[in-house]
Amino acid sequence: MQIQWYPGHMHKASKELKEILPSVDLIIEILDARIPFSSQNPMLASIRGDKPCIKILNKDDLADADRTQQWQEYLDQQKGIKTIAINMSHPERIKQLIALCHKMVTGKKTSDEPLNAVIMGIPNVGKSTIINILAGRGIAKTGNEPAVTKGQQRIALKEHNILLFDTPGMLWGNIENMNSGYRLAATGAIKDTAIDIDDVGFFTAEYLIKEYPQPLIERYQLQNAPTTELEFLEELGRKRGCLRSGGRVDLVKASKILLTELRAGTLGGITFETPNMMEKELEETAIIVAKKEKKKAERKVRGKKRR
Repeated sequence: MQIQWYPGHMHKASKELKEILPSVDLIIEILDARIPFSSQNPMLASIRGDKPCIKILNKDDLADADRTQQWQEYLDQQKGIKTIAINMSHPERIKQLIALCHKMVTGKKTSDEPLNAVIMGIPNVGKSTIINILAGRGIAKTGNEPAVTKGQQRIALKEHNILLFDTPGMLWGNIENMNSGYRLAATGAIKDTAIDIDDVGFFTAEYLIKEYPQPLIERYQLQNAPTTELEFLEELGRKRGCLRSGGRVDLVKASKILLTELRAGTLGGITFETPNMMEKELEETAIIVAKKEKKKAERKVRGKKRR
């Protein structure tokens, strides 16, 4: 799915991140534990260099615990990267981040010089709430909607000798992997007004039928595991009264119910991607991108010949 929601402040934030990166000692990237690949900024890998990076897998209470462990093992193997899995029910785990920050930059700062860290993440990933817990007070704006933080701010954690550069939630203008767009939409990183709800609902239902059929059976009291996403959404719609005239199921309303309950954790721990799945999709996406570039080059050649 092509994402059409890319507010101007996100573009500005991307430019500011590139500008401040040389002056920071550490990068903190907050990922959604349900979509660790789709929620990481692809620009970061190309501009990080050798700066240490902590990847926080937030909302791990909404994710599949076994798959979260797979992701941590996969990411921790990469040079200069450490992971920590957290959720808002256990603020003491969030505070462990302070010690990890200092551990990763040992020997690079004097005792009286603050550690400069930039903290970043996609919209609605919980960044502002994490900052407030670290600061011990309400500094950053929080909300259940994407794009609450609109501008960059500096937050001094004086007690911990850390200066945080807080950036607005960022998406990127061109997401090549179509599945990543759907996953970002399904988990609430994109405003629902910017997506086709039923389209995302069908994608989500198809994945859950394949990977997590039992939670669907239990939650929606199904007699048997559904075989198609249409069959499932229609049954969900009938059970929840999402009917139009003539008894037809309103698939948009049925999709909204599914996505709302998914995001709230009502279906249990759900993870939309694994490291193996990601690597396969990266290969497929590279082929698609190469074909697009080839067609683009061919069009240029034909254009020059016509001129």
